[in-house]
Amino acid sequence: MPQLTVGEPAPDFTLTAHDGRTVSLHDLRGRKVVVFFYPAAMTPGCTKEACDFRDNLGPLQAAGYEVLGISPDQPAKLAKFVEKESLTYPLLADPERDVLSAWGAYGEKKLYGKTVTGVIRSTVVVDEDGRVALAKYNVKATGHVASLGRALGVLAA
Repeated sequence: MPQLTVGEPAPDFTLTAHDGRTVSLHDLRGRKVVVFFYPAAMTPGCTKEACDFRDNLGPLQAAGYEVLGISPDQPAKLAKFVEKESLTYPLLADPERDVLSAWGAYGEKKLYGKTVTGVIRSTVVVDEDGRVALAKYNVKATGHVASLGRALGVLAA
C-alpha cells in the first residue's frame, strides 16, 4: 500500500486494545491523534519507542494529542507489554495487518541489508478533522519521539 500523505483523510479503523475494549479512529474525531506503528511488543527498539511515548505523554496530551500504538501483536501480548513497561496509553492489536497496510506501515523494507516484508516503523498524526497532518515512515526507534515533539511544537529543541 502507498504511504499516506499530508491532507488526505486518514483511513478509519476499529481495533481491539490491550485491555479488551475497542478503539475506533472515528470516535476520536475532534481531537488530534498520534498513531505510531511498531513491529513487535517487548523487543528492544519497540520498547524504547513505547517508553519514549510514555515519558513524553504529558506534554503531548497537554497540547491536545491522543497517542495510540498499533502492532500485529495479539491483545494478550500487548497487555503484558503495557503492564511490564507501565505504558499509559492504548496499544491496539492488528494481527491481520489490515490497518498497518491501509496506513502504509506494512510492506517491503530493508532489514540488515536484506529486503523483507514486515511492519515499517511509522508515525502518522491525524488532525481534528480526520486528515493526515504529518506522516513519517521508516523512523528510528531512538530519538523519534523527541523529533516528533519538536515537529509538533510540543517538546523543546
